[in-house]
Amino acid sequence: MRIRCLLIANRGEIAARLARTCRRLGIETVLAASEADLDSVPALLADRVVRLGPSAPQASYLSVAAVVAAATATGADAVHPGYGFLAESPALASACAQRGLVFVGPSAAHLRLLSDKVKARSEAAKAGLPVLPGGEVETLAGAESLSDEIGLPVLVKAAGGGGGRGMRLVREQGELAGALELASTEAREAFDDPRVYLERYVKRARHVEVQLLGDGADVVHAGDRDCSVQRRYQKLIEEAPAPDLPEELGDDMRGAAVRFARHLRYSSLGTVEFLVDPDRGEYYFLEVNPRIQVEHPVTEMVSGLDLVAEQLSLAEGNPLRLRQEEIELCGHAVECRVNAEDPARGFEPAPGVVGRAVFPAGEGIRVETALQAGTAVHPWYDSLVAKLVTAGADRSEAIRRLRGALDRCRIEGIATTLGLCRSLVASDELSAGAVDTGWLARFVAAGSGQLDGRPCGAGEAIRG
Repeated sequence: MRIRCLLIANRGEIAARLARTCRRLGIETVLAASEADLDSVPALLADRVVRLGPSAPQASYLSVAAVVAAATATGADAVHPGYGFLAESPALASACAQRGLVFVGPSAAHLRLLSDKVKARSEAAKAGLPVLPGGEVETLAGAESLSDEIGLPVLVKAAGGGGGRGMRLVREQGELAGALELASTEAREAFDDPRVYLERYVKRARHVEVQLLGDGADVVHAGDRDCSVQRRYQKLIEEAPAPDLPEELGDDMRGAAVRFARHLRYSSLGTVEFLVDPDRGEYYFLEVNPRIQVEHPVTEMVSGLDLVAEQLSLAEGNPLRLRQEEIELCGHAVECRVNAEDPARGFEPAPGVVGRAVFPAGEGIRVETALQAGTAVHPWYDSLVAKLVTAGADRSEAIRRLRGALDRCRIEGIATTLGLCRSLVASDELSAGAVDTGWLARFVAAGSGQLDGRPCGAGEAIRG
């Protein structure tokens, strides 16, 4: 089935991104926007706009009924959920199928399986992928027994979620009871699923993921990405390909990702995430993200692919358009996320109205944003406001271009993480090679990051 009219059930930079690709492909777009987003940049880019519901996401972007009703009322024949919100919702995928709508993503069955981290771990193990020691726990006694077995420290993780929510690090046995309660409560509130599991904690680990495309019969990969620069399990800087990865380990990991997706007979765009233990030279399966990723531009920059276009083609039921040997990866790309958060106040959200927004342009520079002067950054939604992506012939050139791009970027009127981003990208440690998932926290704690000339955590709110 050819998609002629697509309902974009999302907002911000990803909604703008989807609208641009659809315009190039000749697909009409309808933006399903909350009350707060009716005059947003994505609303200007879409062919039509429909009111999805009130500003609060529970009544708009997180409402399956509202999304399906909007698609039906506007004559759309497909729904793209972007990332976040309902992107991994089996309920939305099922509702679309019942109404004869194309859901741009994998099947409801795959979403149900992959959204359950415990079941996904089990299925990965069946496919021969290495998984960290651990398992689901229901009682404190069970958790204590399992932590004794696998050894401290351990991570308590939500079985039904991701994005760092419902996750707690336990270094000592006495911390386990509190961590279980907090993680379970947070998981219930965020995912309506209080189940948790334990997993062995890897010190100084790297977060590396593999981009996949599958049509149900075959799977190809478009290389890997390193997403180790994280704060509270939220990615801040990503790059492709993953630097300083031993060739044999990288080949094995990419092959494992493809093998798992083939095992599932996976059809759509997806990402398999791994934890790499550089001390042991090993990797472990973490999870599958069955959707477009925030960091997909770095893969596009080194592969030349339009991953959204490929995702739409797969949703139409077409076979893969490329064989593995036809996907050529050249050069290096780095992405930096800019958030409306105030590092000087503990990274608290910083909503407000943008007074001025200036973004760089030039060779090897790509900007993904929905900001312009006068844009309101609302308190109801994720704080991501822009992504700066640069590419070069090699990693050093990509980082050099990113430094220049960040220096020329201006966002005024709201507090952002731009100052921190500049410090991170300018650091010798990042330039020297791969860093681990705890590096950013150590960097900030040491006062290494500068916000307009002041150390992180000092002074009043920093604008831009």
